[in-house]
Amino acid sequence: MTVIDRDEPGSTETIDRTRIGRRARMGVAGNSRLTSSTAAVLLVLLAAEGATLLRIHSLLSWHVFIGFLLVPPIALKMASTSYRFARYYLGSPAYRRKGPPPPLLRLLGPFVIALTVILIASGIALVFVSPSLRGELLFVHKASFVLWFGAMVIHVLGHILETARLAPRDWLRHTRANVAGATARQWLVAGSVALGLPLAFMFVGRAANWWTVPLH
Repeated sequence: MTVIDRDEPGSTETIDRTRIGRRARMGVAGNSRLTSSTAAVLLVLLAAEGATLLRIHSLLSWHVFIGFLLVPPIALKMASTSYRFARYYLGSPAYRRKGPPPPLLRLLGPFVIALTVILIASGIALVFVSPSLRGELLFVHKASFVLWFGAMVIHVLGHILETARLAPRDWLRHTRANVAGATARQWLVAGSVALGLPLAFMFVGRAANWWTVPLH
């Protein structure tokens, strides 16, 4: 009788474990690429949104348009980072091997998410609520922006090198095939922007309502 060593390199069990490990590593790499690609898109959109603040009265429509355009990409970025967070703390070996972000960025992460939600939600609410409520809501929007901006500066500086390194990899011919799922990730990023466009066009006309209260 021949006894098959299950740890022998050519055994079926070893091959299966190798395949599972490879898929897990691909999943981690794919998640990192998706997060970085989405972050790069958000950096561009947020820079454009910030530029409208320089002349908010004349660029108010653009401010509202870009604000709504930001919603789906922000949701995608939160989903990808939350997935990594969940897999790491649920004990996924592949995500454990990748390790967590640096301690400061780990502590800052929940505040960035909370402040982003407050900032975007208050901005959206401003175009829908009655004029009598806009004064208080505008204060929340401005105050959350100040706190969000400070947190985001640290967040961006902490991730900028990783974003610059990983964001292009799904879009360049010589690197996109290195990690499976590049096409799906491209569609997710592009789709998040495409989904934001009808929202932006649908509600940009409501920017005129903001003139019923002073913006400064």
